[in-house]
Amino acid sequence: MVKNMTKKILIEVAYALPQQQKIIEVEVDEGTLAIDAAKAANIAQFFDGITLDIDAVKMGIFGKAIKPKAHVMQAGERIEIYRPLKADPKANRKARADKAKAKK
Repeated sequence: MVKNMTKKILIEVAYALPQQQKIIEVEVDEGTLAIDAAKAANIAQFFDGITLDIDAVKMGIFGKAIKPKAHVMQAGERIEIYRPLKADPKANRKARADKAKAKK
């Protein structure tokens, strides 16, 4: 009798704060979704005082945004868990443009 053996792959999960960053290597089953790999990494344990809602945060693979519940991990990929923005970039640009107009 042959057992159904699932192949394992190595991936990385990264998270960074302005003063601290962490990249950890995780072994997951081939075919694992990014959301499940990120949960398996439990990266929040390395950062004091933070909680990550992995189901709600944005993620990417090497700087390219992904849909974590649809992306199937490939060996060697690195999931980047993104922090929420403190301010909307569009609103910042508009405020700078308005300020520049006011100076004229």
